[in-house]
Amino acid sequence: MEPAFHSMKALFEQLGLPSSDSEITAFIDRHVLAPGTALHRANFWSEAQARFLRDCIEADADWAEVVDHLDARLRR
Repeated sequence: MEPAFHSMKALFEQLGLPSSDSEITAFIDRHVLAPGTALHRANFWSEAQARFLRDCIEADADWAEVVDHLDARLRR
């Protein structure tokens, strides 16, 4: 059974991205979501990553909270 709370590290691992604290910070520093752009529509995701992010939000899955947190961190 998966935990109800997923960490940012676990999300990055799920997305197949480097997941150390410094790598997560670097990713967020390098990527910015344009106003009005849905997280899963950002041009820096692969098709599989975008689908996973979209599905998490649409299904209000266990991952939705951390996906929302990533969305917020990518908007500056």
